[in-house]
Amino acid sequence: MPEKTIVHVMRHGEVHNPEQILYGRLPGYRLSDRGRGQAEAVAQWLADNDVTYVVASPLQRAQETAAPIAAAHSLEVSSDPELIESLNVFEGQRVSPGDGALRDPRNWRHLRDPITPSWGEPYRDIAARMTAAIERARIAAAGHEAVCVSHQLPVETVRRALTGSRLAHFPTRRMCNLASLTSFYYDDDRLVGWGYAEPAGR
Repeated sequence: MPEKTIVHVMRHGEVHNPEQILYGRLPGYRLSDRGRGQAEAVAQWLADNDVTYVVASPLQRAQETAAPIAAAHSLEVSSDPELIESLNVFEGQRVSPGDGALRDPRNWRHLRDPITPSWGEPYRDIAARMTAAIERARIAAAGHEAVCVSHQLPVETVRRALTGSRLAHFPTRRMCNLASLTSFYYDDDRLVGWGYAEPAGR
């Protein structure tokens, strides 16, 4: 019989960000009250699962999201730097369509190549590091379940990579809402399926 393992890759909960900054890897961005509620909802949803390993991006919002899940299983939260948010040249700026950095012609050069993309960390690099992080989690939780808490673009990118989809995409088409779980199912080291859930709702 193959050893069956599940790796749940979770996007962190809602962040307290009243200035609507693209915070990227900047320190100090914590979960909002709603975000903490989302993390608790996922912890309750997974409470009866066979979770034996919880790991998160080193950023505060990811660590805070992972904490109640780990606590529900009497585990510590491990950190993996390869689960971190993707690099973005617009980090620290407002990037909403109506105002901010995207309206400044000096920044338009960063938008020249959406396939790579030209404004940030290449999709192939994100996919490679996230795949490696998931493999480490699979090994750590072999025969059980792992939870990896990361960020929207890394989670979306690795889902596309592992399911054979095109890495380049429109941000509005991401299947990765706040506190969602993208789950990968393994027989031994072979990926045999995947699923998506939103235990905290939209």
